Amino acid sequence: MTGAPSALRLLAQDPDDLAVISAALQDAVAKIGDIHWDAHGRTLTLACNRFRWEAGGKKAGERVRSALQLGDVSGVQARNLRRDAKAAIVELLAVSFEPGEAPGGTVMLTFAGGGDLRVSVDCLDVVLADVSEPWSTPRRPGHTD
Repeated sequence: MTGAPSALRLLAQDPDDLAVISAALQDAVAKIGDIHWDAHGRTLTLACNRFRWEAGGKKAGERVRSALQLGDVSGVQARNLRRDAKAAIVELLAVSFEPGEAPGGTVMLTFAGGGDLRVSVDCLDVVLADVSEPWSTPRRPGHTD
């Protein structure tokens, strides 16, 4: 046993829970083609390579394949995202909730470069799960204040 943190499996049913998921997903990268809205099933799924902030590491780090799924989705709007370029890479900065008619509202997925997804939900029902073993990456995301 390496002592490394185990795979994440998180559930959010309120804004505080969603803030934890947002922190875990900061700097996740995905292809536009890895975002799937199932209107009939009322879900939005995002498959991504998540940076494992919880694993520590000063200069390098680890990434892991993860899946984010939002349930009870009634609509999705994209802004400044190239839906025609399925291989285009996006970097997720944050996931937040804007309350609407209780218990619903809008989940905002904010991406680097000014793009975002506005996901209308009837209630907060969000799951994040790691779905692979982690791998080493020489690049640690950097942020300037």
